[in-house]
Amino acid sequence: MRKTLFKWHSYIGLFSVLPLFLISLTGSLLVFKYELDTLLRGDMVSVAQVEERLPLDDLIGVVNTVHQDHEIVGWVLFQNPERSDVVYLMPKGSSDWYHIYLDGYTGAILSEPGTATTYFTDWLVELHASFLLGDTGLIIVFVYSLLLIVLGVSGLILHRKFWRNLFKLRTQARRILYYSDLHKLLGAWGSPILLILGITGGYWNVAHVLHEMEHHEEEHFVMEHRMYSNDISFDGLMADAPSRVAGFETTYIRFPNEADDQIALYGDVPDTNFLTSQYASSITYDRDSGEYLSHIDIREASALRVFLDTFRQLHFGTFAGVTSRIIWLVVGFFPIVLGCSGLYLWLKRRRARKAKQQRLQKQIEASMNS
Repeated sequence: MRKTLFKWHSYIGLFSVLPLFLISLTGSLLVFKYELDTLLRGDMVSVAQVEERLPLDDLIGVVNTVHQDHEIVGWVLFQNPERSDVVYLMPKGSSDWYHIYLDGYTGAILSEPGTATTYFTDWLVELHASFLLGDTGLIIVFVYSLLLIVLGVSGLILHRKFWRNLFKLRTQARRILYYSDLHKLLGAWGSPILLILGITGGYWNVAHVLHEMEHHEEEHFVMEHRMYSNDISFDGLMADAPSRVAGFETTYIRFPNEADDQIALYGDVPDTNFLTSQYASSITYDRDSGEYLSHIDIREASALRVFLDTFRQLHFGTFAGVTSRIIWLVVGFFPIVLGCSGLYLWLKRRRARKAKQQRLQKQIEASMNS
């Protein structure tokens, strides 16, 4: 049984080494996406904080005036006051999503509409999530997420007493022993986090694919006109939100962008566990009248919903500030080292087996000739 599991662990590792290398490299870099964006295009993603933001209704008016051939479908309001807003747009006559950056203090639009791959870090996100292959890529990455989970679990089973390897690294030993120790050490330390990354990332991919399949038979939506009343005050909705969900702070607004959509505010609330995301609670308003329809308060939600909401913080490692992000960055590189060390060990063992077989063959031939 152990030998069979070892073989499967080795074969899966060989089959997964290059895709997991790519997923790990991009994922580690994206842990500090905002910081990378600040270095590469700080004039878009960062703004100078002043005393007060402009009213959201005024900002919406600016975007609608400048981009009259688009409709707003989403608006990100970051909790970091030095970050610019991200506004998602859909061109009329299209179902494609674009985004722009906007200064919430001055109303200045900081970029032209860009796609999901216009900027380097956004391109990295698509590469990480789907290998730039759309829904097919999401399925492929989901499969490799499952294989990452299998590798982590099988590795822990193969090395049941993994705690013995937590500090074992014979740097002066033969190279094969050194790489064996390194493989076990990184596997023992990294498996819990890598399992979390595999589970959370795989869940998001399959959830997106299932959502697309669910709507596959429906008529493909194309944005033709504004799908909410111009009389609605979004500042009024944001002011009303805390009366529906105590302590509610809006972090994202979903504008109607499909036939049955309403206006939804997503946001953060106090008095939650440290893994609760900033989009955990939501309030829905009628798109024609602006009247309150319903809400979800994560503090009153089901255990399953609370559990699934933790995936955002766990996947990005943002639950403990810079400390957890650095740990996620470092551990994110582990599959690269594990893949390289595992490949080296497999090649060395393969060569050793071939050499042993050749020696046995020579011994048999010698005995037959004597």
